[in-house]
Amino acid sequence: MPDRIYTSEVGQHIGERVQVAGWLHTLRRLGGINFLVLRDVRGTVQIVLDTPEALQALAGLSPETVLSVEGDAVAEAQAPGGIEIRNPAFTVLSPVRDPLPLTLNKPVMKLNLPVFLDHAVVGLRHPSKRALFRLSAGVMGGFRATLNQAGFTEIQTPKLVESATEGGANVFAVQYFDRKAYLAQSPQFYKQIMVGIFERVFEVGPVFRAEPHDTVRHINEYVSLDAEIGFIRDHHDVMAILTRVIWGVLEHLQTAYAPEMALLKVKLPVIPEEIPNIYFPEAQELILALHGEDARGEPDLAPQHERWLGEWAKEKHGSDFLFVTGYPMSKRPFYTHPNPADPRYSNSFDLLFRGTELVTGGQRLHLYQDYLDAAARAGYKDLKAFETYFETFKYGMPPHGGFAIGLERFIMQLLGLDNIRLATLFPRDLTRLAP
Repeated sequence: MPDRIYTSEVGQHIGERVQVAGWLHTLRRLGGINFLVLRDVRGTVQIVLDTPEALQALAGLSPETVLSVEGDAVAEAQAPGGIEIRNPAFTVLSPVRDPLPLTLNKPVMKLNLPVFLDHAVVGLRHPSKRALFRLSAGVMGGFRATLNQAGFTEIQTPKLVESATEGGANVFAVQYFDRKAYLAQSPQFYKQIMVGIFERVFEVGPVFRAEPHDTVRHINEYVSLDAEIGFIRDHHDVMAILTRVIWGVLEHLQTAYAPEMALLKVKLPVIPEEIPNIYFPEAQELILALHGEDARGEPDLAPQHERWLGEWAKEKHGSDFLFVTGYPMSKRPFYTHPNPADPRYSNSFDLLFRGTELVTGGQRLHLYQDYLDAAARAGYKDLKAFETYFETFKYGMPPHGGFAIGLERFIMQLLGLDNIRLATLFPRDLTRLAP
């Protein structure tokens, strides 16, 4: 018996006896000649059933039955991909026990979102879903490759933390033996600490936000692509690294994930060599001038404001990306470095991708006394929770900054999805903890 090959490799073995294995995708009964399409992780292959014995071997089998098939690889111009397998012998590896909860052998699954999510353990087998999460893996791979080439060190920080100290989001409390702990809402404190060891670090890992959002762009557990960089001048150095990362990720997807990009009909974003940027107060003035909405004095941008700014960036600069810099200090965490020229605003930024916030980043404080002063201004009276974090700044830390990319938000915007749950493997939100 020949060794198993993938369906994508059958064309390399024309004239040979081959073995493939996978799922029964479709079985088309056309009379004298019938066709079975077998699906594996690499694609599909057509198998010709032109004898009663071959068809009888599949009697009673349902789609998604797991099969091993041995047969002759043949070139056939009219077959999908120009190849097919003839004279097959089948072995059933795993039968289907119950009727399928959804149909996988159509080009598009037309299901409402709750039904799909309820049965995601099966629905994720669909080629389009598989391609989506292959792209998700590609984004992580491109992120890692780009930063590795730039001299970064990958780290993994704790997801169980002692104190709920970082501002800007609620946290999930958990029982940790005889005391309370919390799920980390970001690796922020740890990655800053690690700048004092490696200078440049990054992490790919889950973060948890106990925020009661019920929107199409928020979930309560997501994958964060974090980076922190030492010896910067200000946040513009961080923005330059981030631009390099976005370029690297998109190039990686184009070169290593072309089949998935084609299947999903991905429209590549337009990204100039230097992403345009606009200062936060100027962005608010622009919104007023173009759309008549006065948001001046607000500490953040509303989703509609982001969409308008995205449209402006595309029309004015031909870019699907836009940096908004200098958010008010009142909106940013206490460790954010203020703008030396105007301390009301921060050396921080958001990166908008097609009119939706994708990345938050900026320059951090690096002097110990600045941390004490910032914590006092933020109203933190008991600094015990910050003790180990602040310790690193007592002993010499370089000017540094970083950013965090939301993986699922990136995929959502790249593919033009209307709900972030479609870009999340097994979403966790206000109501869903399964599957």
